[in-house]
Amino acid sequence: MWRGVFEAVLFGVLEGVTEWLPVSSTGHLILLERWLSPCFDEAFFSLFEVVIQLGAILAVVLLFFAPLWPFSGDKSRAERRDTWFLWGKIVLATLPAVIAGLLLEEWLDQTLYNAPTVAATLIFYGVLFLLLEKRQCPPRVSALSEIGVRDALLIGCFQVLSLVPGTSRSGATILGGRLLGVDRPAAAAFSFYLAIPVMAGASALKAVKFFAVGQMLSTKEWVWLLTGTLTAFLVSLVTIRFLMEFVRRRSFSAFGVYRIFLGAAVLLSLLIS
Repeated sequence: MWRGVFEAVLFGVLEGVTEWLPVSSTGHLILLERWLSPCFDEAFFSLFEVVIQLGAILAVVLLFFAPLWPFSGDKSRAERRDTWFLWGKIVLATLPAVIAGLLLEEWLDQTLYNAPTVAATLIFYGVLFLLLEKRQCPPRVSALSEIGVRDALLIGCFQVLSLVPGTSRSGATILGGRLLGVDRPAAAAFSFYLAIPVMAGASALKAVKFFAVGQMLSTKEWVWLLTGTLTAFLVSLVTIRFLMEFVRRRSFSAFGVYRIFLGAAVLLSLLIS
């Protein structure tokens, strides 16, 4: 019981940190699972690692509630219209990943959900971040409201890349935004917003599939699931604030370096084992 609580906290912390930083939460979860050998059974863990994302999503909703809530009495008609337009862009940008995920989920899990894939994508996108940050082009878009429909759709297409373990959902969307000329704070914020429908949908789908076949959770599994979700929520609050402040002053190069070193460490561990 208590070992499971401890492991749920570990996975929750990992989710809360790596979901928002462009370093791949799925990749880190795969690696922690490989090195930790958790006490959870396979069916429960497949549910756990997805559903704890709800805690991370709630952190985004709490921190960005004002700009995302279209029914606020403090907003003018024009501001409410802009909020609805923002939601339209979020939904549009979500569609490519939803379609690709539904079509490719089983194949991706069976084929690419492994440490070598994680290592390769960690290094590849780490190099891309370093190359991107060496560009000296001034941003074309410096506010969320300036992200157009075309930009939103293209960023959504980049989000499809995150279906490959080790890529990072936030990393793919931030990278897409930056390549399109969106400045760092706006790219990071839009990436956070895109997480709401994508991660909520993934969590709901996983839960439906789990319970639809008659599987049930024991009391201790409910405790582990709630512990991981709450931990992910609390850690996400800190991580999101940190990243938004960080990108106002610095580039993503540090994350690129981290990805390369982590990917190299994964490859080394594979060679040793």
